[in-house]
Amino acid sequence: MKKALLIFCATFMLSFIALAQTQEQGNARFHGYGTYGLQYHNFGVGAGIEYFFVDKFALMPSFTFVFPQVGKESNFSADLRYYVSEGPSQLYFMAGYSQTWVNSQPDGAGTKRNQNGANVGVGAYIRLTDAIGLSTEFRFQSPYPREVGFRVGLAIPL
Repeated sequence: MKKALLIFCATFMLSFIALAQTQEQGNARFHGYGTYGLQYHNFGVGAGIEYFFVDKFALMPSFTFVFPQVGKESNFSADLRYYVSEGPSQLYFMAGYSQTWVNSQPDGAGTKRNQNGANVGVGAYIRLTDAIGLSTEFRFQSPYPREVGFRVGLAIPL
């Protein structure tokens, strides 16, 4: 009896993980990523949660800490993603809102900018295993510093 219960629980959990890889309403993924801006060459790290509110459409709020050569920078984005393909490699287009906070002084005092604008881009989710995937994105952000950049990281279905 214990073996049957163990097999049932393992099968149930594995099927849940496999379903979380799909783009169906109610699914979610946690994303941890690194960023690189092509104009100013700043690196950053961030995280976000992608939630499928209807099939093939997801909302992805995320927060990123950027490490400029001088000062501090952070960004909040709330993006709408539309997935155009399914399977192990899933392509999407995205657009959304972006809020950027920049302090260009080395000691934290001085010029502070708080700007908002839009994001647009294209990305892909590539399933590596049932429990993890590679998340890639090429995006443009209109708030200062207005640059095109890459996001690359890992995504874990919730």
